[in-house]
Amino acid sequence: MIAVHFGAGNIGLGFIGLLLSQSGYSMKFVDVNADRVALINERGEYRVRLANEEGETLVVKGASAINGRDIAQVAQAIAEADIVTTAVGVGALPYLAEAIAEGIKLRMTAGAPPIPFIACENAIGGSTILKGHVMEKLAPELRDQAARAAAFPDAAVDRIVPIQQNDDELLVTVEPFYEWIVDRTALPAGFPELQGVLFVDKLEPYIERKLFTVNTGHASTAYAGYRLGYETIQEAMKDEAVVSHVRTVLGETGAVLVRQHGLDQAEHDRYIVKILDRFRNPYLTDEVVRVGRSPIRKLSPNDRLVRPALLAQGMGIETPGLVRAIAEALAFDSQEDQEAMELQNALREQGLLAVITKYTGIEADHPLYASIVLAYERIHQGQEA
Repeated sequence: MIAVHFGAGNIGLGFIGLLLSQSGYSMKFVDVNADRVALINERGEYRVRLANEEGETLVVKGASAINGRDIAQVAQAIAEADIVTTAVGVGALPYLAEAIAEGIKLRMTAGAPPIPFIACENAIGGSTILKGHVMEKLAPELRDQAARAAAFPDAAVDRIVPIQQNDDELLVTVEPFYEWIVDRTALPAGFPELQGVLFVDKLEPYIERKLFTVNTGHASTAYAGYRLGYETIQEAMKDEAVVSHVRTVLGETGAVLVRQHGLDQAEHDRYIVKILDRFRNPYLTDEVVRVGRSPIRKLSPNDRLVRPALLAQGMGIETPGLVRAIAEALAFDSQEDQEAMELQNALREQGLLAVITKYTGIEADHPLYASIVLAYERIHQGQEA
C-alpha cells in the first residue's frame, strides 16, 4: 500500500508519516524543499524520537520523496496511491490543488477505486477546504465524477512537535501523546482502519475540544509567558500565575464545550489536566515564540481565542481569561514573526480600536470589545490584564 503525504516537515515525518508507516503504508512525501527531498531519497528512511524518559526511537523505512513543483510526477504518485494526506498549514492548501486535481483525473481515466484525501491541519474542516480548492481546478463537467472518485473526510490532529535542534536533519522529536481522529462517514466504502487513528461518526466535538483546549491553552500559555519574559512553554508552566491563568481560560472554553456538545464535565476536567501536563513535559523544549507565532491567524474570528470567546458570550459565560489571552496576543511583538510585526505596525498606524475589529471581527458595540480594550490598556500600563 502507498501513502502520498504533502509536507515533509516535522508533523509529516514525526506524526502522520509515522502512523501511516505503522499501518503498513510505504511513505511517499511531497515537498518543495529540494534538499529535504534529496535527503529522504538518499536514505530511504528516517527516525522519530519520543520526548519521554526512555527517549525511544522509531525508524520509518521505505520512505521516498517527490519535489512538489513537479506537477506531473506528483499527479502520477496520486494515481498510484491508496491514501493521500497533508500537513502543510491550511494557508498552503490552495497550492496543492492543481497536482491533486491532475492526480484525480488520472485515477478516473484508469478506473481506480475511490481514495481518501485527508488534510491533517490545525483548522476546522481542513479536508473540506482542500476539496473546494481541488474542485475549482477541475472542469465543471468532471466534478460529479471526481466527487465519487475522491473522498475528503475531515480530521482532527493533535501532537506537540517543537522546533527541532537535532544534528540529523531527518530526526524528529515528538511528544508521546497523539490523537488523529477522522470522520468515518466521509470515507470510501470499505476503507481499512488505520493503526492509531480513531474513526468517528461526528467529528465536530473532537475538533472543537482539541482547538479550544490544546490550541487555546497553548496559545494562552505562550502569550502570557512571552509577556513575563519566559523563553519556553516549560518555563512558563513553572509559574503558578501562568498556570492559574491557563486554567481559567480552559475552564471558560470547557464550559462552552460542555454546553455545546454535551461533553461529560468530569471527563473533560480530566482532559484539561492531561493537556496541562503535556505543556509541562520536561523532555520537550518548546519556545513561546514558536507557539505564539502568527498572532493574526490566531486572532481570527474562527480560531482558538476569539471563536470560543464569542460562543461563550452568546451562552452568558463570563470570559476574563479569554479576554486577557486576546489582549496578550494583540501585544505579542516578537521581531522573529512577520505577523507579529504586521500587527504592531497596524496598532501604531491605525490604533487599537480599529485593529481589534479588523483582526478579530469584533465590532465596537459587542460586549467583548470594551473588555479587550481595557485588558490591553492594563497590559501596556504594566498591570495584570
